[in-house]
Amino acid sequence: MDSAELVEERSRIEAAQKDPARFADLYDAYFDRIYAFVAGRVRNRVEAQDITSDVFHQALASLRKYEWRGLPFSAWLYRIAVNAMNDHHQRTSRERGDAKTAPEPATREIEHVEERATLYRLVDSLPADQRRVVVMRFAEERSIAEVAKELGRSEGAIKQLQWRAMQTLRARVGQNHG
Repeated sequence: MDSAELVEERSRIEAAQKDPARFADLYDAYFDRIYAFVAGRVRNRVEAQDITSDVFHQALASLRKYEWRGLPFSAWLYRIAVNAMNDHHQRTSRERGDAKTAPEPATREIEHVEERATLYRLVDSLPADQRRVVVMRFAEERSIAEVAKELGRSEGAIKQLQWRAMQTLRARVGQNHG
């Protein structure tokens, strides 16, 4: 996210903290990502829908306690989602009478989510051409040739944009971690 998007996100959060009816804006903005995250780990559509519903219910209930720290709001939602999935697993294990105990809360999973949120923010801060190349190459898993064709550029130009983007990301990750 660039700084303008972070400012906009923060104002939406603050508006929802003052007026819970404004939470719908946040729900609309993040539902698809949170549902995809949960569905990719639960593999049962009904359970994924229930857990996603719980995530947004808990987020709304705890929104007044949310403190802005400059990270995307989605990082907080992903943390709630991981905890909701752990709670769901523990509850279903007890209901089935499984002999083995449910796993401890996935601390590493939470750290991974936070790292990804930071990476998304860093990618969003790249210049538009570099950001588009990175998204197409790594998120959409397209080849250099496919990206070049779609963007109307040579393969060499796409490789150069990707190289510059990766250099910028490495430098920024180094700044954030050390």
